[in-house]
Amino acid sequence: MRKTSNFIKTAPALLLPLAIACTQEKKVDQPNVIIILADDIGYGDLSCNGEPTISTPNVDKLAQSGVRFTDAHSVAATSTPSRYSLLTGEYAWRRKDTGIAAGNAAMVIRPEQYTMADVFKDNGYVTGVVGKWHLGLGDKTGEQDWNGFITPGPADLGFDYSYIMAATGDRTPCVYVENQRVVNLDPNDPIEVSYTENFEGEPTGWDNPELLTKMKPSHGHDMTIVNGISRIGYMRGGKAALWMDENIADSITAHAVSFIENNKDNPFFLYLGTNDIHVPRVPHLRFVGKSGMGPRGDAILEFDWTVGQVVDALERAGVMDNTIIIITSDNGPVVDDGYIDQAVELLGDHRPWGPFRGGKYSIFEAGTRVPLIVSGKGIAKGVVSDALVSHIDFIASFSDMLGHEIPQGHGIDSRTALDALKGEDQKGREYVIGQATGLSVTTGEWKYIEPNKGARYSKYTNTELGNDTVPQLYNLKQDINERKNIAEENIDMVEKLKVIITRERLVK
Repeated sequence: MRKTSNFIKTAPALLLPLAIACTQEKKVDQPNVIIILADDIGYGDLSCNGEPTISTPNVDKLAQSGVRFTDAHSVAATSTPSRYSLLTGEYAWRRKDTGIAAGNAAMVIRPEQYTMADVFKDNGYVTGVVGKWHLGLGDKTGEQDWNGFITPGPADLGFDYSYIMAATGDRTPCVYVENQRVVNLDPNDPIEVSYTENFEGEPTGWDNPELLTKMKPSHGHDMTIVNGISRIGYMRGGKAALWMDENIADSITAHAVSFIENNKDNPFFLYLGTNDIHVPRVPHLRFVGKSGMGPRGDAILEFDWTVGQVVDALERAGVMDNTIIIITSDNGPVVDDGYIDQAVELLGDHRPWGPFRGGKYSIFEAGTRVPLIVSGKGIAKGVVSDALVSHIDFIASFSDMLGHEIPQGHGIDSRTALDALKGEDQKGREYVIGQATGLSVTTGEWKYIEPNKGARYSKYTNTELGNDTVPQLYNLKQDINERKNIAEENIDMVEKLKVIITRERLVK
Protein backbone atom coordinates (compact mmCIF):
# COMPACT_ATOMS: atom_id res chain seq x y z
CA MET A 1 0.00 0.00 0.00
CA ARG A 2 1.28 3.45 -0.87
CA LYS A 3 2.27 5.36 2.25
CA THR A 4 0.65 8.68 3.10
CA SER A 5 2.08 11.22 5.50
CA ASN A 6 0.70 11.62 8.99
CA PHE A 7 0.21 15.30 8.17
CA ILE A 8 -2.32 14.46 5.49
CA LYS A 9 -4.18 12.16 7.81
CA THR A 10 -4.40 14.57 10.74
CA ALA A 11 -4.42 18.11 9.32
CA PRO A 12 -7.69 20.01 9.83
CA ALA A 13 -9.77 19.35 6.74
CA LEU A 14 -10.58 22.94 5.82
CA LEU A 15 -6.96 24.07 6.21
CA LEU A 16 -5.38 21.26 4.24
CA PRO A 17 -5.24 22.83 0.74
CA LEU A 18 -3.74 26.04 2.16
CA ALA A 19 -1.31 24.15 4.39
CA ILE A 20 0.00 22.15 1.46
CA ALA A 21 0.20 25.23 -0.73
CA CYS A 22 2.47 26.99 1.77
CA THR A 23 5.03 24.19 1.65
CA GLN A 24 5.69 24.29 -2.09
CA GLU A 25 7.58 26.69 -4.32
CA LYS A 26 5.84 28.37 -7.22
CA LYS A 27 6.74 26.93 -10.61
CA VAL A 28 5.24 29.28 -13.16
CA ASP A 29 6.55 27.28 -16.11
CA GLN A 30 4.19 24.42 -15.26
CA PRO A 31 0.57 25.08 -16.26
CA ASN A 32 -2.21 24.30 -13.81
CA VAL A 33 -4.56 21.59 -15.08
CA ILE A 34 -8.26 21.26 -14.29
CA ILE A 35 -10.33 18.36 -15.60
CA ILE A 36 -14.05 19.06 -15.27
CA LEU A 37 -15.68 15.67 -15.70
CA ALA A 38 -19.42 15.99 -16.21
CA ASP A 39 -21.74 13.14 -15.30
CA ASP A 40 -24.01 11.72 -18.03
CA ILE A 41 -23.76 14.77 -20.30
CA GLY A 42 -24.14 13.80 -23.94
CA TYR A 43 -22.49 15.23 -27.02
CA GLY A 44 -25.67 17.14 -27.83
CA ASP A 45 -26.16 18.58 -24.34
CA LEU A 46 -23.74 21.45 -25.01
CA SER A 47 -24.81 24.22 -27.36
CA CYS A 48 -21.29 24.52 -28.83
CA ASN A 49 -21.87 21.07 -30.36
CA GLY A 50 -24.74 22.34 -32.48
CA GLU A 51 -27.90 21.76 -30.44
CA PRO A 52 -30.03 24.96 -30.56
CA THR A 53 -32.35 23.74 -27.80
CA ILE A 54 -29.91 24.39 -24.93
CA SER A 55 -27.62 27.26 -23.99
CA THR A 56 -24.28 26.65 -22.26
CA PRO A 57 -22.47 30.00 -22.68
CA ASN A 58 -19.64 29.36 -20.23
CA VAL A 59 -18.71 26.09 -21.91
CA ASP A 60 -19.12 27.69 -25.32
CA LYS A 61 -16.71 30.48 -24.41
CA LEU A 62 -14.00 27.94 -23.57
CA ALA A 63 -14.71 26.08 -26.80
CA GLN A 64 -14.28 29.29 -28.78
CA SER A 65 -10.96 30.02 -27.08
CA GLY A 66 -9.65 26.47 -27.32
CA VAL A 67 -10.13 23.17 -29.16
CA ARG A 68 -13.52 21.50 -29.52
CA PHE A 69 -13.38 17.82 -30.50
CA THR A 70 -15.97 16.04 -32.62
CA ASP A 71 -14.63 12.48 -32.23
CA ALA A 72 -13.62 12.16 -28.57
CA HIS A 73 -14.42 9.08 -26.53
CA SER A 74 -14.73 8.03 -22.94
CA VAL A 75 -13.38 4.54 -22.40
CA ALA A 76 -16.67 3.03 -21.22
CA ALA A 77 -20.38 3.76 -21.46
CA THR A 78 -20.86 3.82 -17.67
CA SER A 79 -19.36 5.76 -14.81
CA THR A 80 -17.01 3.60 -12.73
CA PRO A 81 -15.08 1.88 -15.55
CA SER A 82 -14.83 5.18 -17.45
CA ARG A 83 -13.37 7.01 -14.43
CA TYR A 84 -11.07 4.13 -13.59
CA SER A 85 -9.58 4.17 -17.08
CA LEU A 86 -9.24 7.95 -17.23
CA LEU A 87 -7.25 8.10 -14.00
CA THR A 88 -5.10 5.01 -14.54
CA GLY A 89 -4.58 4.75 -18.31
CA GLU A 90 -5.65 1.10 -18.13
CA TYR A 91 -8.73 -0.37 -19.79
CA ALA A 92 -11.24 -1.26 -17.08
CA TRP A 93 -12.21 -4.49 -18.85
CA ARG A 94 -8.80 -5.93 -17.98
CA ARG A 95 -10.21 -6.49 -14.48
CA LYS A 96 -13.47 -8.07 -13.37
CA ASP A 97 -14.10 -5.71 -10.44
CA THR A 98 -14.48 -2.41 -12.29
CA GLY A 99 -18.22 -2.47 -12.97
CA ILE A 100 -20.63 0.18 -11.65
CA ALA A 101 -19.60 0.46 -8.02
CA ALA A 102 -22.05 0.11 -5.15
CA GLY A 103 -22.01 2.80 -2.48
CA ASN A 104 -20.11 0.55 -0.09
CA ALA A 105 -17.65 -0.82 -2.68
CA ALA A 106 -13.97 -1.13 -1.88
CA MET A 107 -11.73 1.35 -3.66
CA VAL A 108 -11.53 0.14 -7.25
CA ILE A 109 -8.17 1.75 -8.02
CA ARG A 110 -5.72 0.06 -5.69
CA PRO A 111 -3.08 2.05 -3.79
CA GLU A 112 -0.22 0.37 -5.61
CA GLN A 113 -1.50 1.64 -8.98
CA TYR A 114 0.01 4.76 -10.50
CA THR A 115 -2.55 7.45 -11.31
CA MET A 116 -2.84 10.76 -13.09
CA ALA A 117 -2.69 12.48 -9.70
CA ASP A 118 0.65 10.75 -9.07
CA VAL A 119 2.01 12.17 -12.32
CA PHE A 120 1.30 15.72 -11.19
CA LYS A 121 2.30 15.14 -7.58
CA ASP A 122 5.65 13.72 -8.65
CA ASN A 123 6.23 16.91 -10.65
CA GLY A 124 5.67 19.32 -7.76
CA TYR A 125 1.95 19.97 -8.19
CA VAL A 126 -0.63 20.24 -5.42
CA THR A 127 -3.34 17.74 -6.34
CA GLY A 128 -7.03 17.74 -5.47
CA VAL A 129 -10.21 15.84 -6.23
CA VAL A 130 -13.58 17.47 -5.64
CA GLY A 131 -17.07 16.15 -6.39
CA LYS A 132 -18.32 12.83 -7.65
CA TRP A 133 -15.92 9.93 -7.05
CA HIS A 134 -17.77 6.64 -7.64
CA LEU A 135 -14.60 4.58 -7.42
CA GLY A 136 -15.15 3.04 -4.01
CA LEU A 137 -13.47 3.69 -0.67
CA GLY A 138 -11.74 1.47 1.85
CA ASP A 139 -9.98 -1.82 1.48
CA LYS A 140 -12.90 -4.24 1.45
CA THR A 141 -16.49 -3.90 0.29
CA GLY A 142 -18.89 -3.28 3.15
CA GLU A 143 -16.14 -2.89 5.74
CA GLN A 144 -15.47 0.86 5.61
CA ASP A 145 -15.31 2.80 8.86
CA TRP A 146 -17.77 5.54 7.90
CA ASN A 147 -17.41 6.96 11.41
CA GLY A 148 -13.62 7.31 11.38
CA PHE A 149 -10.74 7.61 8.94
CA ILE A 150 -11.68 5.76 5.75
CA THR A 151 -8.63 4.08 4.27
CA PRO A 152 -7.43 3.54 1.65
CA GLY A 153 -8.76 6.63 -0.10
CA PRO A 154 -7.79 9.39 -2.53
CA ALA A 155 -4.66 10.27 -0.55
CA ASP A 156 -3.35 6.81 -1.43
CA LEU A 157 -3.85 7.58 -5.12
CA GLY A 158 -1.83 10.78 -5.24
CA PHE A 159 -4.43 13.34 -4.17
CA ASP A 160 -3.28 15.83 -1.52
CA TYR A 161 -6.82 17.04 -0.91
CA SER A 162 -10.22 15.43 -1.41
CA TYR A 163 -13.80 16.55 -0.96
CA ILE A 164 -15.98 13.92 -2.58
CA MET A 165 -19.39 12.32 -2.60
CA ALA A 166 -19.03 8.91 -1.00
CA ALA A 167 -20.31 7.24 -4.17
CA THR A 168 -22.87 8.88 -6.45
CA GLY A 169 -26.11 10.78 -6.06
CA ASP A 170 -28.52 7.87 -6.17
CA ARG A 171 -26.60 5.59 -3.79
CA THR A 172 -26.13 5.52 -0.03
CA PRO A 173 -24.35 6.77 1.99
CA CYS A 174 -25.52 10.27 1.01
CA VAL A 175 -22.65 12.17 2.62
CA TYR A 176 -19.55 14.13 1.68
CA VAL A 177 -16.14 12.77 2.60
CA GLU A 178 -13.34 15.31 3.08
CA ASN A 179 -9.82 13.98 3.38
CA GLN A 180 -11.32 10.54 4.06
CA ARG A 181 -13.61 11.54 6.92
CA VAL A 182 -17.36 12.09 6.67
CA VAL A 183 -18.18 15.80 6.88
CA ASN A 184 -20.36 17.07 9.77
CA LEU A 185 -20.70 13.62 11.32
CA ASP A 186 -22.19 13.57 14.82
CA PRO A 187 -20.32 10.84 16.76
CA ASN A 188 -23.52 10.21 18.73
CA ASP A 189 -25.33 9.33 15.50
CA PRO A 190 -23.03 6.86 13.73
CA ILE A 191 -23.54 5.83 10.11
CA GLU A 192 -24.44 2.29 9.12
CA VAL A 193 -24.61 1.18 5.48
CA SER A 194 -25.86 -2.05 3.92
CA TYR A 195 -26.46 -3.24 0.39
CA THR A 196 -28.07 -6.52 1.46
CA GLU A 197 -30.82 -5.72 3.96
CA ASN A 198 -32.57 -2.76 5.52
CA PHE A 199 -32.11 -1.61 9.11
CA GLU A 200 -35.01 -2.21 11.47
CA GLY A 201 -37.46 0.68 11.55
CA GLU A 202 -35.97 2.58 8.62
CA PRO A 203 -38.53 3.59 5.94
CA THR A 204 -37.93 2.86 2.27
CA GLY A 205 -39.33 4.15 -0.99
CA TRP A 206 -40.87 0.75 -1.62
CA ASP A 207 -42.69 0.48 1.71
CA ASN A 208 -43.35 4.17 2.36
CA PRO A 209 -44.02 5.98 -0.93
CA GLU A 210 -45.93 8.66 0.98
CA LEU A 211 -42.60 9.91 2.33
CA LEU A 212 -41.22 10.60 -1.16
CA THR A 213 -41.87 14.33 -1.10
CA LYS A 214 -39.42 15.44 -3.80
CA MET A 215 -39.10 12.65 -6.34
CA LYS A 216 -40.39 9.15 -6.95
CA PRO A 217 -38.57 6.32 -8.72
CA SER A 218 -39.56 5.11 -12.18
CA HIS A 219 -37.61 1.88 -11.68
CA GLY A 220 -35.42 0.68 -8.82
CA HIS A 221 -34.12 3.40 -6.48
CA ASP A 222 -36.67 2.42 -3.85
CA MET A 223 -34.57 1.80 -0.74
CA THR A 224 -33.48 4.27 1.97
CA ILE A 225 -35.11 7.71 1.80
CA VAL A 226 -32.86 10.79 2.04
CA ASN A 227 -34.15 14.32 1.46
CA GLY A 228 -37.54 13.02 0.33
CA ILE A 229 -35.93 10.81 -2.36
CA SER A 230 -35.38 7.07 -2.16
CA ARG A 231 -32.00 5.65 -3.21
CA ILE A 232 -30.13 2.46 -3.99
CA GLY A 233 -28.82 0.87 -0.80
CA TYR A 234 -29.72 1.12 2.88
CA MET A 235 -28.44 3.57 5.44
CA ARG A 236 -29.07 4.49 9.06
CA GLY A 237 -27.72 7.38 11.14
CA GLY A 238 -25.52 10.31 10.14
CA LYS A 239 -28.48 12.69 9.95
CA ALA A 240 -26.36 15.84 10.42
CA ALA A 241 -24.01 14.73 7.64
CA LEU A 242 -26.62 14.07 4.95
CA TRP A 243 -26.45 16.27 1.89
CA MET A 244 -29.31 18.29 0.46
CA ASP A 245 -29.54 17.47 -3.23
CA GLU A 246 -30.42 21.06 -4.11
CA ASN A 247 -27.09 22.21 -2.71
CA ILE A 248 -24.74 19.56 -4.12
CA ALA A 249 -23.56 21.68 -7.06
CA ASP A 250 -23.02 24.69 -4.79
CA SER A 251 -21.01 22.63 -2.31
CA ILE A 252 -18.85 20.97 -4.96
CA THR A 253 -18.24 24.27 -6.74
CA ALA A 254 -17.39 26.14 -3.53
CA HIS A 255 -14.75 23.59 -2.59
CA ALA A 256 -13.29 23.63 -6.09
CA VAL A 257 -13.06 27.42 -5.99
CA SER A 258 -11.47 27.25 -2.53
CA PHE A 259 -8.87 24.80 -3.80
CA ILE A 260 -7.98 27.17 -6.64
CA GLU A 261 -7.76 30.18 -4.33
CA ASN A 262 -5.63 28.39 -1.75
CA ASN A 263 -3.16 27.10 -4.31
CA LYS A 264 -2.90 29.98 -6.77
CA ASP A 265 0.81 30.42 -5.98
CA ASN A 266 1.64 26.81 -6.82
CA PRO A 267 1.17 24.56 -9.84
CA PHE A 268 -1.98 22.57 -9.15
CA PHE A 269 -4.03 19.74 -10.63
CA LEU A 270 -7.76 19.59 -9.89
CA TYR A 271 -9.98 16.67 -10.87
CA LEU A 272 -13.48 18.12 -10.60
CA GLY A 273 -16.35 15.64 -10.96
CA THR A 274 -19.74 17.31 -11.19
CA ASN A 275 -22.95 15.53 -10.28
CA ASP A 276 -25.70 17.68 -11.82
CA ILE A 277 -27.11 15.64 -14.71
CA HIS A 278 -26.92 12.28 -12.94
CA VAL A 279 -30.12 11.15 -11.22
CA PRO A 280 -31.74 12.18 -8.99
CA ARG A 281 -31.76 15.56 -10.72
CA VAL A 282 -32.55 18.22 -8.16
CA PRO A 283 -30.99 21.49 -9.34
CA HIS A 284 -30.85 24.52 -7.08
CA LEU A 285 -33.91 26.78 -7.08
CA ARG A 286 -31.87 29.34 -9.08
CA PHE A 287 -32.05 27.03 -12.11
CA VAL A 288 -35.48 25.44 -11.69
CA GLY A 289 -37.66 26.07 -14.73
CA LYS A 290 -34.96 27.94 -16.64
CA SER A 291 -34.36 25.44 -19.44
CA GLY A 292 -37.93 24.51 -20.29
CA MET A 293 -36.88 20.85 -20.22
CA GLY A 294 -37.48 20.07 -16.57
CA PRO A 295 -34.85 19.04 -14.02
CA ARG A 296 -32.52 17.44 -16.56
CA GLY A 297 -32.29 20.56 -18.69
CA ASP A 298 -32.05 22.78 -15.61
CA ALA A 299 -29.18 20.62 -14.33
CA ILE A 300 -27.29 21.24 -17.58
CA LEU A 301 -27.57 24.97 -16.93
CA GLU A 302 -26.32 24.34 -13.40
CA PHE A 303 -23.30 22.51 -14.82
CA ASP A 304 -22.56 25.43 -17.11
CA TRP A 305 -22.75 27.74 -14.08
CA THR A 306 -20.12 25.61 -12.33
CA VAL A 307 -17.82 25.99 -15.32
CA GLY A 308 -18.31 29.75 -15.15
CA GLN A 309 -17.52 29.82 -11.44
CA VAL A 310 -14.27 27.94 -12.00
CA VAL A 311 -13.22 30.35 -14.75
CA ASP A 312 -14.10 33.35 -12.57
CA ALA A 313 -12.00 31.93 -9.72
CA LEU A 314 -9.03 31.45 -12.03
CA GLU A 315 -9.33 35.01 -13.30
CA ARG A 316 -9.61 36.47 -9.78
CA ALA A 317 -6.55 34.46 -8.75
CA GLY A 318 -4.64 35.75 -11.75
CA VAL A 319 -3.81 32.26 -13.05
CA MET A 320 -6.23 31.86 -15.95
CA ASP A 321 -3.45 32.38 -18.50
CA ASN A 322 -1.38 29.65 -16.85
CA THR A 323 -4.14 27.03 -16.68
CA ILE A 324 -5.39 24.27 -18.98
CA ILE A 325 -9.09 23.45 -18.60
CA ILE A 326 -10.57 20.22 -19.95
CA ILE A 327 -14.33 19.74 -20.12
CA THR A 328 -15.66 16.29 -20.91
CA SER A 329 -18.13 13.64 -19.71
CA ASP A 330 -17.78 10.18 -18.20
CA ASN A 331 -20.15 8.59 -20.71
CA GLY A 332 -23.09 9.34 -22.97
CA PRO A 333 -26.51 10.65 -21.95
CA VAL A 334 -29.57 8.95 -20.50
CA VAL A 335 -32.98 10.56 -20.15
CA ASP A 336 -34.94 8.28 -17.78
CA ASP A 337 -32.42 6.67 -15.46
CA GLY A 338 -34.67 5.68 -12.59
CA TYR A 339 -36.70 8.66 -11.37
CA ILE A 340 -39.92 10.32 -12.49
CA ASP A 341 -38.70 13.81 -13.38
CA GLN A 342 -40.45 14.48 -16.73
CA ALA A 343 -37.14 14.28 -18.55
CA VAL A 344 -38.75 12.27 -21.34
CA GLU A 345 -41.97 14.28 -21.55
CA LEU A 346 -40.20 17.66 -21.63
CA LEU A 347 -37.33 16.69 -23.94
CA GLY A 348 -39.02 18.25 -26.97
CA ASP A 349 -36.64 18.62 -29.91
CA HIS A 350 -33.53 18.36 -27.78
CA ARG A 351 -31.15 15.54 -28.70
CA PRO A 352 -28.78 14.80 -25.80
CA TRP A 353 -26.98 12.22 -27.96
CA GLY A 354 -26.49 14.66 -30.85
CA PRO A 355 -26.41 12.93 -34.26
CA PHE A 356 -25.40 9.57 -32.79
CA ARG A 357 -27.24 6.37 -31.87
CA GLY A 358 -27.55 4.91 -28.38
CA GLY A 359 -26.59 6.56 -25.10
CA LYS A 360 -25.36 5.64 -21.66
CA TYR A 361 -24.96 1.84 -21.31
CA SER A 362 -24.76 1.46 -25.11
CA ILE A 363 -21.95 0.22 -27.36
CA PHE A 364 -23.30 2.44 -30.13
CA GLU A 365 -21.51 5.77 -30.63
CA ALA A 366 -23.56 7.85 -28.19
CA GLY A 367 -22.45 5.57 -25.36
CA THR A 368 -18.84 6.75 -25.46
CA ARG A 369 -18.61 9.62 -27.96
CA VAL A 370 -18.60 12.50 -25.53
CA PRO A 371 -18.02 16.24 -25.49
CA LEU A 372 -14.38 17.28 -25.16
CA ILE A 373 -13.10 20.84 -24.95
CA VAL A 374 -9.50 21.75 -24.16
CA SER A 375 -8.65 25.38 -23.54
CA GLY A 376 -5.85 27.39 -21.97
CA LYS A 377 -2.09 27.71 -21.92
CA GLY A 378 -0.40 26.23 -24.97
CA ILE A 379 -3.71 25.20 -26.58
CA ALA A 380 -4.72 26.34 -30.08
CA LYS A 381 -7.55 28.85 -30.16
CA GLY A 382 -10.83 28.50 -32.01
CA VAL A 383 -10.11 25.06 -33.46
CA VAL A 384 -12.68 22.38 -34.23
CA SER A 385 -10.80 19.10 -34.36
CA ASP A 386 -11.90 15.81 -35.91
CA ALA A 387 -8.94 14.00 -34.33
CA LEU A 388 -9.80 10.61 -32.86
CA VAL A 389 -9.00 10.86 -29.13
CA SER A 390 -9.75 8.89 -25.98
CA HIS A 391 -9.68 9.52 -22.23
CA ILE A 392 -7.32 6.56 -21.97
CA ASP A 393 -4.53 8.81 -23.23
CA PHE A 394 -4.85 11.63 -20.71
CA ILE A 395 -2.30 10.25 -18.25
CA ALA A 396 0.34 9.66 -20.93
CA SER A 397 -0.33 13.05 -22.51
CA PHE A 398 0.19 14.96 -19.27
CA SER A 399 3.28 12.90 -18.54
CA ASP A 400 4.57 13.92 -21.95
CA MET A 401 3.77 17.56 -21.23
CA LEU A 402 5.81 17.41 -18.04
CA GLY A 403 8.67 15.33 -19.45
CA HIS A 404 7.75 12.59 -17.00
CA GLU A 405 7.98 8.84 -17.41
CA ILE A 406 5.18 6.63 -16.08
CA PRO A 407 6.63 3.71 -14.10
CA GLN A 408 6.85 0.47 -16.05
CA GLY A 409 3.74 -1.69 -15.79
CA HIS A 410 1.40 1.26 -15.17
CA GLY A 411 -0.76 3.20 -17.61
CA ILE A 412 -0.23 0.33 -20.02
CA ASP A 413 -2.95 1.37 -22.48
CA SER A 414 -2.20 5.09 -22.51
CA ARG A 415 -0.32 6.76 -25.36
CA THR A 416 0.51 10.43 -25.62
CA ALA A 417 -2.04 12.47 -27.55
CA LEU A 418 -0.56 15.80 -26.49
CA ASP A 419 -0.35 17.22 -30.00
CA ALA A 420 -3.97 16.30 -30.66
CA LEU A 421 -5.16 17.78 -27.35
CA LYS A 422 -3.28 21.00 -28.16
CA GLY A 423 -5.02 21.18 -31.54
CA GLU A 424 -1.83 20.59 -33.54
CA ASP A 425 -2.65 17.05 -34.74
CA GLN A 426 -5.94 16.60 -36.60
CA LYS A 427 -5.65 12.82 -36.96
CA GLY A 428 -5.24 11.49 -33.44
CA ARG A 429 -5.34 7.82 -32.56
CA GLU A 430 -5.21 4.98 -35.05
CA TYR A 431 -8.16 3.39 -33.24
CA VAL A 432 -10.24 3.65 -30.07
CA ILE A 433 -11.56 0.77 -27.97
CA GLY A 434 -15.02 1.23 -26.40
CA GLN A 435 -16.67 -0.75 -23.61
CA ALA A 436 -20.30 -1.45 -22.74
CA THR A 437 -21.63 -5.01 -22.45
CA GLY A 438 -18.89 -6.00 -24.90
CA LEU A 439 -16.16 -4.17 -26.80
CA SER A 440 -15.99 -2.15 -29.97
CA VAL A 441 -13.16 -0.66 -32.00
CA THR A 442 -13.34 2.36 -34.28
CA THR A 443 -10.80 3.97 -36.59
CA GLY A 444 -12.92 7.07 -36.97
CA GLU A 445 -14.19 5.74 -40.30
CA TRP A 446 -14.87 2.09 -39.58
CA LYS A 447 -16.46 0.71 -36.44
CA TYR A 448 -16.65 -2.94 -35.43
CA ILE A 449 -18.81 -4.23 -32.57
CA GLU A 450 -17.99 -7.74 -31.43
CA PRO A 451 -20.88 -10.21 -31.04
CA ASN A 452 -22.35 -10.76 -27.58
CA LYS A 453 -25.50 -12.15 -26.04
CA GLY A 454 -26.50 -9.02 -24.11
CA ALA A 455 -29.91 -7.42 -24.44
CA ARG A 456 -30.42 -5.27 -27.52
CA TYR A 457 -32.63 -2.78 -25.75
CA SER A 458 -33.16 -1.49 -22.22
CA LYS A 459 -36.84 -0.99 -21.52
CA TYR A 460 -35.94 0.82 -18.30
CA THR A 461 -33.82 3.55 -19.88
CA ASN A 462 -35.34 3.39 -23.38
CA THR A 463 -31.85 2.90 -24.83
CA GLU A 464 -30.63 0.81 -27.76
CA LEU A 465 -27.72 -1.07 -26.25
CA GLY A 466 -26.14 -2.13 -29.52
CA ASN A 467 -25.69 -5.79 -28.62
CA ASP A 468 -26.13 -8.51 -31.23
CA THR A 469 -25.09 -12.13 -31.65
CA VAL A 470 -23.55 -11.38 -35.05
CA PRO A 471 -20.59 -9.13 -35.88
CA GLN A 472 -21.49 -5.52 -36.64
CA LEU A 473 -19.57 -3.19 -38.94
CA TYR A 474 -20.45 0.39 -39.77
CA ASN A 475 -18.87 3.01 -41.98
CA LEU A 476 -19.21 6.06 -39.76
CA LYS A 477 -18.31 8.48 -42.55
CA GLN A 478 -21.34 7.32 -44.54
CA ASP A 479 -23.59 6.06 -41.73
CA ILE A 480 -23.05 8.07 -38.55
CA ASN A 481 -26.29 6.66 -37.10
CA GLU A 482 -24.99 3.06 -37.35
CA ARG A 483 -28.12 1.87 -39.13
CA LYS A 484 -26.68 -0.38 -41.84
CA ASN A 485 -24.61 -3.33 -40.68
CA ILE A 486 -22.22 -4.04 -43.59
CA ALA A 487 -20.16 -6.77 -41.93
CA GLU A 488 -21.08 -9.48 -44.43
CA GLU A 489 -19.99 -7.33 -47.37
CA ASN A 490 -16.69 -6.36 -45.74
CA ILE A 491 -15.24 -9.52 -44.22
CA ASP A 492 -11.66 -8.30 -44.60
CA MET A 493 -12.34 -5.15 -42.60
CA VAL A 494 -14.17 -7.15 -39.93
CA GLU A 495 -11.18 -9.47 -39.57
CA LYS A 496 -8.76 -6.56 -39.44
CA LEU A 497 -10.67 -4.89 -36.60
CA LYS A 498 -11.23 -8.18 -34.77
CA VAL A 499 -7.47 -8.65 -34.69
CA ILE A 500 -7.08 -5.31 -32.91
CA ILE A 501 -9.41 -6.36 -30.09
CA THR A 502 -7.78 -9.78 -29.86
CA ARG A 503 -4.34 -8.19 -29.69
CA GLU A 504 -5.44 -5.71 -27.02
CA ARG A 505 -6.83 -8.54 -24.90
CA LEU A 506 -3.42 -10.21 -24.90
CA VAL A 507 -1.71 -7.17 -23.37
CA LYS A 508 -0.84 -7.69 -19.69
